[in-house]
Amino acid sequence: MNVNEAIKSKRAVRHFSDQPVPDEVILQILDAGRRSQSSKNTQLWHFLVVRDKGALMALGETGDYARHLSRATFAVMLIGEAARWNMFDLGQVAAYMQLAAWELGVGSCIAAIHRSDDARAILNIPADKTVDFAISFGYPAPDWKPAKLGGRKPITDVVRYDKWE
Repeated sequence: MNVNEAIKSKRAVRHFSDQPVPDEVILQILDAGRRSQSSKNTQLWHFLVVRDKGALMALGETGDYARHLSRATFAVMLIGEAARWNMFDLGQVAAYMQLAAWELGVGSCIAAIHRSDDARAILNIPADKTVDFAISFGYPAPDWKPAKLGGRKPITDVVRYDKWE
C-alpha cells in the first residue's frame, strides 16, 4: 500500500480483536512517529506505550470520547514539552503513526485527553509535560465495520487560490 492508498482508505477503528500486535510492528509504528517533522527539528515529544489492561481501562475515562482506549491492544500516549507549536507537531506524529499502522493492518483512533491530571497520575507522567492526546491501536475486531460510509467534501468546497474570493 502506498501513502496515497493509505490516506484514502484509512478509517477510525475503535473496536479491536484480542490478537496481540507483535513488538516489531509496534516499533515500526513508533519509528514512523519519530520520523515525522517537527518545528525547527526540536522533536519535543515522548511516546509512552501502554499495554497494561488496567491502565488502558483507566485511560478510557480521561477523555469524553476516549473509551476506545479501554478496548485497545495497546495505546501510545503522545507526551510533549510545553511549547506553543507542540500540538501541531504531535498532530503530525499521530498522522504518521496511524498511517504506518494502517499499512501494517493495525487499526487506530486518536483520543483527546480532557482530564490530563488523571492521565498523568495513571501513568506517572511529570506535571511539566503535556498530555493532550493518546492513540488506541490494535487489529480490527472481526466484526468491525466503519460507523457509516465515509466521504469527504469535494475539493472545490475546501480549496481557494490566492485570495478568499
